[in-house]
Amino acid sequence: MKYIFVTGGVVSSLGKGLAAAALGTLLERRGLRVLMQKFDPYLNVDPGTMSPLQHGEVYVLEDGAETDLDLGHYERFTSGKLSRLNSLTSGQVYETVIKKERDGDYLGATVQVIPHVTDVIKNRIHEVAKRDDIDIIITEIGGTTGDIEGLPFLEALRQFKDEVGSENVAFVHATLVPYIQAAEELKTKPTQQSVAKLREIGIAPDVIICRAEHPIDQDVRKKISMFCNVRPEAVIPFLDIKGTIYRAPLNLHDQHFDDIICARLGLETPEPDLLEWRNMVDRIVNPTHTVRIGLVGKYIDLKDAYKSIYESLTHAGAANDVHVEVVRIDSSDIEESGPDKFLESVSGILIPGGFGDRGIQGKITAARYARENGIPYFGICLGMQIAVIEFARNVCGFAGAHSTEFDTSTPHPVISLLEEQKTIQEKGGTMRLGTWNAKLLPDSRVAELYGSTSVSERHRHRYELSQKYQSFLEEKGLRVVGTSLDGSLGEIIEIPSHPFFVAVQFHPEFQSKPTAPHPLFKGFIGAAMGMRR
Repeated sequence: MKYIFVTGGVVSSLGKGLAAAALGTLLERRGLRVLMQKFDPYLNVDPGTMSPLQHGEVYVLEDGAETDLDLGHYERFTSGKLSRLNSLTSGQVYETVIKKERDGDYLGATVQVIPHVTDVIKNRIHEVAKRDDIDIIITEIGGTTGDIEGLPFLEALRQFKDEVGSENVAFVHATLVPYIQAAEELKTKPTQQSVAKLREIGIAPDVIICRAEHPIDQDVRKKISMFCNVRPEAVIPFLDIKGTIYRAPLNLHDQHFDDIICARLGLETPEPDLLEWRNMVDRIVNPTHTVRIGLVGKYIDLKDAYKSIYESLTHAGAANDVHVEVVRIDSSDIEESGPDKFLESVSGILIPGGFGDRGIQGKITAARYARENGIPYFGICLGMQIAVIEFARNVCGFAGAHSTEFDTSTPHPVISLLEEQKTIQEKGGTMRLGTWNAKLLPDSRVAELYGSTSVSERHRHRYELSQKYQSFLEEKGLRVVGTSLDGSLGEIIEIPSHPFFVAVQFHPEFQSKPTAPHPLFKGFIGAAMGMRR
């Protein structure tokens, strides 16, 4: 087994997750079996209870683990199937250590960061390494080198390298090389200081990824090489990517990133087969058409809050030979100014998931606008519940219809709490999570799009379509075309008389890949193209 650890320095948001995912792509295309994981130093057990405006989206894995959005990059860029073992936080580490101490597992020893905390971190790597279907594990360490909370993770990696042999471990360090406008000069000192911090701990990077807005010439690379003790060719510029993030593997391959890593680890492989990837990138950056999609959300101020949805729209656009221009619309603005100002120029409306009652009426208004004006509509999770509420109020005549999440005294609770959620008090990791199977009506639009009457999709919700109202909705033209296998949960709704009105309780964006767009996103963009205005 070979191990690659990706760390970051100077500042956060350098794109080390993207660099790690791109490396995974390159190694897979060389015929190697790659699995990726993320270690995050924050004390939350997982990001499930964090605000999307602070931390970005919560990415849900097949087994229901709520994880960092970087795991979405990993699954989109590689084929490795991830589980809760591929995500570790300081919160999980300390929770494990304290439980062991309370259970007496340490036999009266004084519990300390070394060895007890570092052992838990190392054991997670060993546990993942037990799989016999992988050759390489790439582990990204969240945070920034020098942060107090990240020190136990870096110390664990130092120990781990000695235990498995340095010939089996490669360290990649991502840093910032800032450009000082007044001096018209790139500065290497932040990178030098960051690497010095790593070396204090006992870790020497084999490759330095230099994030920069300006080209890094050979003299700058040689300077970093000299002061950071890496070969000049292992100082790799990682400039801002234009067009699409899916250029990253191609850009890094052009600079021999994967060649250097393979040589460091003694891996003899053929050159990567990047033809399919290059063709996909070409479709994204050179489309024939453009279509405008209105995304009506609650967290639009932070782009990462809907990261997987934006990527899924990009995938679907490439499949339809179209550039998807996403118009981000705050649902609260629709409440204040009405829908026309924001929606009259879009060819499709997408309402994603969310929590809390802020902006809900704006989303209901947007769903009504799409339904009454024949604009393709795609609702995801809360977006499905919104569509049901709107239809119940304005077509079925159920005044005051609502979800009990937002109005516990509604006279028509068309959306209500899942039965198994009624006794749950804790908030973290307690929703209906992970992959669940669903059955589709054979004559439905979604069955045609999927090419199947059976699907498996990932969920993250507490509320559901109330079965008490299903017959009333269907009588007026809204069909429940997908249900859980036992028929107890409405999974997908359609309005057959509408050009495209589909909403789902699950999160299809978590299974879309650039080389395999999700069929529902692909169908939605295809329908929007036919309605371009």
